[in-house]
Amino acid sequence: MFSDLINKNKKIAVVGLGYVGLPLAKLLSSKYDVIGFDISEFKIESYKNGIDMIEGDDLNDFDIHFTSDEKELSNANFFIVTVPTPIKEDNEPDLSFIRSSTETVARNMPKNSIVVYESTVYPGVTEDVCIPILEEGSGFKCGEDFKVGYSPERVNPGKNNQKIEDITKIVSGMDEESLDIIANVYDSVLNNGIFRAKSIKIAEAAKITENIQRDVNIALVNELAKIYNSMGININDVIEAAGTKWNFVKYQPGLVGGHCIGIDPYYLIYQSDKLNCDTDLMKTSRKINESMIDYVHDNIVNTLAENNIDINEADILVCGVTFKENCNDIRNSKIIEIIKKLEESGANIELNDPNAIPEELERIHNLTLSDEFNNKFDAIVIGVAHSEYQNLAVNDLENISKNNIILFDLKETVREEFDNKDNIVYWSL
Repeated sequence: MFSDLINKNKKIAVVGLGYVGLPLAKLLSSKYDVIGFDISEFKIESYKNGIDMIEGDDLNDFDIHFTSDEKELSNANFFIVTVPTPIKEDNEPDLSFIRSSTETVARNMPKNSIVVYESTVYPGVTEDVCIPILEEGSGFKCGEDFKVGYSPERVNPGKNNQKIEDITKIVSGMDEESLDIIANVYDSVLNNGIFRAKSIKIAEAAKITENIQRDVNIALVNELAKIYNSMGININDVIEAAGTKWNFVKYQPGLVGGHCIGIDPYYLIYQSDKLNCDTDLMKTSRKINESMIDYVHDNIVNTLAENNIDINEADILVCGVTFKENCNDIRNSKIIEIIKKLEESGANIELNDPNAIPEELERIHNLTLSDEFNNKFDAIVIGVAHSEYQNLAVNDLENISKNNIILFDLKETVREEFDNKDNIVYWSL
């Protein structure tokens, strides 16, 4: 009976229209009536005007009802919550967004609704935190008047990355009936199908495990990079050689930022500490990856000093400030933390990024490197391997450098062009 009521008049509300929610709402609108809800009136007005700040599409091409009026949520009976789950300054989970969005849904959802969470959390949040809020705010009984599920987001931000519809989606529900309904909704708009997790907690754990695995593996390569750099050995040359073995996985060194890999381990660490379970490897990996900020900063300062440039008088151009290549997301960007440390050391920093949204960081020049930077900089840092930087030639950087080119190419975006060249100082991770 519950499934009959849901399927009879299925209208989907996506709650939270950021990097996860907006692309999901667009995808679902191909098959369903979709309400896109966000508390940001600025976002909603932009979306109503057709402006997609995330993927650059014309939102007038999508049949989505955008609103910041929570009362309009009462027109839906299938809710997908896609709000951020950041951490606090002490690295403890910040569940304030998921709590407040759940309260909003609870106040407005009709009887016989399904609520699905996509936000990354530690195992147990959906059932132990969200269900009580839904029951208290709605006056309904979970299992009788509404049901819940969890389907972790697997968005991979960036111009050249997979779309939601091309990624296998994990789905889970509190019982077989809710799982069937949730699975059918997602499967109807996906190209690569769904995976039915055996429980909500397993689905929550799967998501957090994906990102912890990446964090741990990157930490190992970052530690190796530091060791090999001290020996005059390039880590990527080592990875290329080691990669000829059939079971070697080619992780690369780098800055671990963004809203997933650098955040999610702290959620499981938090819950594990409450259970008195050791998380030594996860904690060490986080420490190693966070240490790369100081490592890069110190190498920039020391390399400049070796070339008779005082950091207090240095003019530095930083190219790329987003947390990864070919996306516009600056959340938890580690290159921005490096910039702050360089400025604290006295350097004068200018920023260039063809992708980052200027409104989010007003100092960004969303321009190609041009005459406005003529012979201006002591050093250039390519912090993010945007495709726009991959064809930079020596004469491009000669024009903006005061003297010889001093290039810190963190991800080896242009190594082939600049490494081992006369009158060029080149450094990479």
